[in-house]
Amino acid sequence: MSGLLLDDQIAVLREQGFVVLRQFASPEQVAGLRAVAERHLRDHVAPIEYEADLRYPGAPESRAAEGGLTVRRLLSAYARDPLFAQWAANPRIGQWLARYFGEAPVLSTVHHNCVMTKHPAYGSLTGWHQDIRYWSFSDTDLVSSWLALGPETRANGGLSFIPGSHAAAYAPEQFDERKFFRGDEPRNAEWIARAVCPELQAGDLVFFHCRTLHAAQGNRSDRVKLSVVHTYYPQSCHPVPGTRSASQPGVPLETAAA
Repeated sequence: MSGLLLDDQIAVLREQGFVVLRQFASPEQVAGLRAVAERHLRDHVAPIEYEADLRYPGAPESRAAEGGLTVRRLLSAYARDPLFAQWAANPRIGQWLARYFGEAPVLSTVHHNCVMTKHPAYGSLTGWHQDIRYWSFSDTDLVSSWLALGPETRANGGLSFIPGSHAAAYAPEQFDERKFFRGDEPRNAEWIARAVCPELQAGDLVFFHCRTLHAAQGNRSDRVKLSVVHTYYPQSCHPVPGTRSASQPGVPLETAAA
C-alpha cells in the first residue's frame, strides 16, 4: 500500500483499522536497529519482559523453568539507544500522524515503546485483543507503529488483524476476564473469520488503531522475529492522572519532512 498517497493511506487506516506502508524504513535504519536489538537480547540488557512473566499459552511456567529466560520484549526502547530514540521520533512518522490526528502527535513512553520479540521456542501465542484495554487516556483515538526488522508471516508469529474491528461496539461478555476477545463466543466467530495476516518484509511499517483487534501465533521458523513498536496520541489527548498511562511523560514529535 506504500504506493498510495498519504491521505489515501490515512483513509485505509480509518476504514480498516490498520495500514501497511512498504519500505518505510531504509535498509540502513533497519540494520542499525536490528544490530542494537540483537546485542541487547544477547546481553539481556534491562529492562526486559520475559515470556514467563505473562505466561501466555506456550510460555514457560516461570523464569526458573526450561526456557524461562526467553525474552518477550526489550522494554523502554526510546531510552535504550539513540538509534531507537531517533526512530521513535522520526519526523516522517510525526508528519504522517500529524495528518491523521489533525494536530501534533506525542510518543507514549509507557505503552509499547519496545522491541517485540518472538522466539522459535517458548515464544507464546497472543490472543485476540484491543490494546486500549489497559490504557487510560482522555480519548481513545491512539495509533501504534509496528516496524518489521525482518520477514513477518503467520508462520513466524506475524500479527493478524481483524479489519473494521476498531469501529465496532462489543458487549463486555465478548471478552474474558483478561480482556481477550473470546474464541468460544458465537458472536465473535464472524469477526475472527475476517482476520488477515499481512506479510511484512524488513522496513515495512504498520500503523494500527488501538481498538483494532489483533493476535499472533507462535514462531515456527528457526529465527527470532524482531519488531519495534511505539504508540502515539494527539497533543490534545491526555493520560488520565494517577494511572499507569500517566506514569512517564510523553515526547512531542517534530512534524517536518525528513
